[in-house]
Amino acid sequence: MSEQYFDINNTEVQMTLVMKLQQLQRESNTHITYQNLEEYACNGMWQKRSPRSLYVAVNDIMSIKASDVVKYLAKKAITGSSSSTLSDFTDLIRR
Repeated sequence: MSEQYFDINNTEVQMTLVMKLQQLQRESNTHITYQNLEEYACNGMWQKRSPRSLYVAVNDIMSIKASDVVKYLAKKAITGSSSSTLSDFTDLIRR
């Protein structure tokens, strides 16, 4: 796989994501899910530069910090809610 483009369905990449998720949950006591980690890798870390080898993909995944994923999710939540109105959040506001 040395000169192929990154494939999220690659078994080795998926296994690396699972290992990293377990490490983050063990060390950071966060509630990050596999989907959060995969989304950060694809749409955050690799949005502009996709790894061209399995080695680079695994190295990138293993260097992810819990704070990187949390920052990405927070930014996504802010940008996603920017088109919402106050009435969209009435279920969150207690009377």
